[in-house]
Amino acid sequence: MKIDMHLHSKHSKRPSQWVLQKIGCPESFSPPEMLRRLTARLGMDGFTLTDHNTIDGCLEIAHLPGAFISEEVTTYFPEDGCKLHVLVYNINEKIHGDIQRIRRNVYDLVGYLNGRDILHGIAHPLYAVNNLLTLEHFEKILLLFKVFEHNGARNHGQNQLLQAVLDSLDRELIVELADKHNIEPTHLEPWNKSIIAGSDDHGSLNVTRMHTEAPMAASLSQFFEAVRQGQTEPRGEGSTPETIAHNLYAIAYQYYANRFRLDRYAGGDLMKRFLDRMLRPGESNTPGLVERLIGVWGQAKRHYRRRNEKITDVIRREGERLISQNDDLREIVRGRKIPGETPEQRWFRFSERVSSQALSHFGKKILDQTRQGNIFKIFNSIGGAGSLALFMGPYFISYGLFGRDKAMNRALRGRFLGQTEPEEIKVAHFTDTFYDVNGVALTLQQQARHAAKQGMELTMLTCSPDKPAGEQCVKNFDPVSIYELPEYEQQKLYMPPFLTMLNYVFEQGFTHIHSATPGFMGLAALGIARILQLPISGTYHTQIPQYAHYLTGDQTIEEITWRYTLWYYDQMNRIYVPSEETGQELIDKGIDPAKVMLYPRGVNTEQFNPARRNGFYKVRYGLDDRLKLLYVGRISKEKDLPVLVEAFKRITRDMPRLQLVVVGDGPYLEQMQRELRGVPAVFTGYLHDEDLAEAYASADVFVFPSTTDTFGNVILEAQASGLPVIVSDQGGPRENIIDGQTGLIVPGGDAIALARAMAELCGNHQRRKAMAATAREYSQSRSFEAAFMRQWDLYSSEKAA
Repeated sequence: MKIDMHLHSKHSKRPSQWVLQKIGCPESFSPPEMLRRLTARLGMDGFTLTDHNTIDGCLEIAHLPGAFISEEVTTYFPEDGCKLHVLVYNINEKIHGDIQRIRRNVYDLVGYLNGRDILHGIAHPLYAVNNLLTLEHFEKILLLFKVFEHNGARNHGQNQLLQAVLDSLDRELIVELADKHNIEPTHLEPWNKSIIAGSDDHGSLNVTRMHTEAPMAASLSQFFEAVRQGQTEPRGEGSTPETIAHNLYAIAYQYYANRFRLDRYAGGDLMKRFLDRMLRPGESNTPGLVERLIGVWGQAKRHYRRRNEKITDVIRREGERLISQNDDLREIVRGRKIPGETPEQRWFRFSERVSSQALSHFGKKILDQTRQGNIFKIFNSIGGAGSLALFMGPYFISYGLFGRDKAMNRALRGRFLGQTEPEEIKVAHFTDTFYDVNGVALTLQQQARHAAKQGMELTMLTCSPDKPAGEQCVKNFDPVSIYELPEYEQQKLYMPPFLTMLNYVFEQGFTHIHSATPGFMGLAALGIARILQLPISGTYHTQIPQYAHYLTGDQTIEEITWRYTLWYYDQMNRIYVPSEETGQELIDKGIDPAKVMLYPRGVNTEQFNPARRNGFYKVRYGLDDRLKLLYVGRISKEKDLPVLVEAFKRITRDMPRLQLVVVGDGPYLEQMQRELRGVPAVFTGYLHDEDLAEAYASADVFVFPSTTDTFGNVILEAQASGLPVIVSDQGGPRENIIDGQTGLIVPGGDAIALARAMAELCGNHQRRKAMAATAREYSQSRSFEAAFMRQWDLYSSEKAA
């Protein structure tokens, strides 16, 4: 015999309606006919409903052949309120009434059921119903229950783990647990457990996904006895987060469809037709309708007004557009099955596309309003995001349910299976800037290479068009939209596909999330960490508010950016800062000092080395042997390059045998070239790898006037290349030199002071040579490998919020 032991009616008061919807019968069919069709279609030999704390649904069908009355009882450990669900089978109305009177105490409930020899079992034993379940609760459950359920709404791995734990039990362990908890086992041979299986289906989409089979049973009484004797076999498969989310969508849709009688409009709405197929399966009685609906929609969309669209409008519009343009989705509307993809996978793909377009619309709106400094509209738009969150909510819930079981699963493996090895660290590092040319991106690329070389479980997650999707240690996602910044044409923002990334992080089993940037990828990292209950840390690389002010000249924009930046980093469990000054700035702005941790970066002293000095500039650019002042970095005003321009013009009046070399690109490039016209300055554009290393080593002095950098990789690279450096007294770079020994620190924004320092080093060969040697020696104590390993070791101490 085969029976689904855990099946819910859509409404406990009206199970016949649920059955109608599942098998596509008109309401005129009688209950016996519905049951006949159901059992014939699903291959079941018996039928029951296990609604929560009610048997009203079962009473409607109790007179039918093969039906028996059951319920799912909510009970609690009285000592701390930990909630359990107990499946109780083959009962009557009197027993149900007794159960409801005593059910709040699990010890009373189990005593009553055993005293009357009523078949029962613990539902989803490893699922923390109200987040209170611990290892000790599970040990008590082992003493109280004989029958354990493999649950169709839990993942396959958890059902396997439960089976392994139950198989590991023996007499000695049960005696140990009984003594520990002072609980007498409630059944004979309590180390031998029985297994049942049920779908735990609430949405009529996964009936018998898991079910119980008793091969030797020929009647219900024999089936029940097989359960008692442990002679049953669980069949079917567990769920994925996609399965659970699909069911949650179905439950909500079926509820509102019934409440608002949406069937009245079944023939006139493309979206409604599609939702019926995906979330309330039935048979089509209107062949060819989809073509007419697509034609009507095609005419109407040309007149669609988008000026004041809400998120709900965008969701509907994008959904209709996808259905009309996608052959597979149109086939669904026609009532045809598409091979090679499960319904939940198809629904996930549809939801991802719709939510991504809605998220893109919402994000662009927020960014436009931020650039305009319109605070009130920003808050209004943020409030409208609730509709989008509601649409995506079932996936947030389902992935959250699967993500929160990890600690309990580890505890079970250690306690019962002897698997006590420490959890391997596996980090998903989110960044908006992996493929850019800047210090942050170069550091991340170096980390990825080092992690791959050392066999570390580190994956860089980024989002960029036209990039490889699966490099070693890198996972690139295609953006759903691209947002250009008018103030900075070379910088683009890419909106990532959130649900796709959520699924990827879940399936890969990452243990930690790290955010390198607070942009779209950073927001995705934060959301995924919260949903999956993973620890999240962030690195504060860049003074974004100050950059925003430099680029826009708007104090309001800087203030808005500060509020966002502080809110974002305050969500982190730990904030890594590259300099003490940067950390103090965050603390002064209100960030908890306990979260802030200094993490100075390191430098590759093999790549950046004085031995690479080789006349690079003469060969490449035809420059003579005059002293060369070098700047490497983004060519943008926020780097205080106008100060460098003024300082270099001043010094060349008295020291004409100097050469300024500018390596990089950026929005200030053309203006800087114009301002330096007539003085010895050369612009190389971007340099990489060997060219960059040779450019460093072949120069004489490194100049970096920025007051906004939190660290400045180029400072360490220059010193490793044997260059004395000149930096400002503001920001992180000054913490990466030894003033007077490896370089000079000058007042930020002061062109006269900068020119004086440049003249001092360029005019004193001996001092410049001594500083170069000391700079190289200092850099060797700041190796990249040592810095990266320090941070990697810190991940093990992070806990989820």
